[in-house]
Amino acid sequence: MSEFAGQIADVKTGRIFPGRFTVENGRILSVIEDESAPSDCLYLPGLVDAHIHIESSLLPPAEFARAATVHGTVATVSDPHEIANVCGKAGVEWMIRSAQDTPLKIAFGAPSCVPATPFETAGASFGPKEVAELLDLDGVSYLSEVMNFPAVIGGDLRMLDIIEQAKKRDLPIDGHAPGVIGEDLRTYAAAGIQTDHECVTLDEARQRVACGMKVAIREGSAARNFDALWPLLQESPDSCFFCSDDRHPDDLVVSHIDGLIRRAIDNGVDPMVAIRAATRNPIEHYRLPAGLLQPGDPADFIRVGGIHDFHVQGTWIDGQPVAQNGKALLSPSEIPPINEFAASPIREERLQLKAVDGAKFATMLAVDGQLVTGREDLLPTVKDGEVVSDPDRDLLKIVVVNRYEDAPPAVGLIQNFGLKTGAVAGSVAHDSHNVVAVGANDQSLAAAINEVISSKGGLAFSSPETTKGYPLPIAGLMGEGDAWEAAHAFEELTALAKADGCPLRSPFMTLSFMPLLVIPSLKIGDRGHFDVGSFSLVDPWIR
Repeated sequence: MSEFAGQIADVKTGRIFPGRFTVENGRILSVIEDESAPSDCLYLPGLVDAHIHIESSLLPPAEFARAATVHGTVATVSDPHEIANVCGKAGVEWMIRSAQDTPLKIAFGAPSCVPATPFETAGASFGPKEVAELLDLDGVSYLSEVMNFPAVIGGDLRMLDIIEQAKKRDLPIDGHAPGVIGEDLRTYAAAGIQTDHECVTLDEARQRVACGMKVAIREGSAARNFDALWPLLQESPDSCFFCSDDRHPDDLVVSHIDGLIRRAIDNGVDPMVAIRAATRNPIEHYRLPAGLLQPGDPADFIRVGGIHDFHVQGTWIDGQPVAQNGKALLSPSEIPPINEFAASPIREERLQLKAVDGAKFATMLAVDGQLVTGREDLLPTVKDGEVVSDPDRDLLKIVVVNRYEDAPPAVGLIQNFGLKTGAVAGSVAHDSHNVVAVGANDQSLAAAINEVISSKGGLAFSSPETTKGYPLPIAGLMGEGDAWEAAHAFEELTALAKADGCPLRSPFMTLSFMPLLVIPSLKIGDRGHFDVGSFSLVDPWIR
């Protein structure tokens, strides 16, 4: 039996009091008030990331756990749809096996939209039968984000049948409805969708609460919505979670959900409201097997310096220390990688784009810190009848190469990447995870793409002076190093892109969302340009 003493946060009553608690056989045995308890530390339930794709950390679950527990995370609600799009059911099962090597309480969902749309090539396709099989797996406990919101709103029977599989099992159903408001939102919620993490404005969030939905306030490496949404914590405290959605390793080694609690408190949010959004709210909604520091609960808790010194000093899961003073105590774990990658090296001439006399081209506009893109119809720069990248106009080629079979690449134009001589490429390309690249010239583009292909997945930067890559042998999404190694490699590649002129805070994260066809407004997949508003492939030439 172990005893702990200090200030204790009771998320059931909302009180913070001096006290002691005992732990035996992995559970909280007792909690008592004690005025003599130390005042220089605070114990509270462990933290929960209420929506994350672990694959986006570039780490397998066991390595992700080593980094996340340092910041007080004891549980995650994890959608494995990245690896599912690449490797199908076998990929989800691989994630579950990897998670078994860590005490972190990872609740996996059954991906509901694989592929995200029928307008791209992925490595798998899930219908109601496949989703039902996943929902019956040990380790799967909810239906992952329903991204095909047009199908739900339009009453598509196949999509509604997928949702019905979760309803029949009385499992939570996650949503994904960027920009959906009004009657469409009410229809979406009425179908059984219970949460959304895609809100970017306070009005959107309020509308979801009015429909009875929970809102996961997102602050990830690409989408950063905390500043817009934190007032919802004060308005509707019981309807809020915290999540990161996608968090790259360079951010994960700095902070996780603990950072959002600090920011909320600094903004004047009641500390207990902020703590509940990271503990009680998601634990109760998703019925997670994580404790709330109550007698009889699993002993999942953390120690911080105090409400106004909210830095994690220690993390315990089932009564065992898993991180102390910024150091991971969990051992590394490895299982053989899984992958699907069939693309062959590409030649420069395959990246050519024939010009259309006098026609403008629908150009994607990358937005720093967001998943959305804008659109502007521009006259391209043309040389010898071919459209070329024009760094002087920050008008660069964007390319998507099918990783699953040899096929002609899709080529478009994009602004706001700012590269002068080089190119960035990666096989982390939501959600089908083909190879996506942006570059200042075809030579650099081909070199960066081929660096990724040669590793059967990875991230790369190439310029006339250098080519540098980081292999991701696990489904082309995750590496075999730890978080700190991945963070170093990621920072090195980011620095190369920025030195070449890229102004984006996280060039590779932004790059990875350019093919995501379910986030507005103009995107590009392996089959061409996609207008999210009309939910259809479109001709980029404006004749």
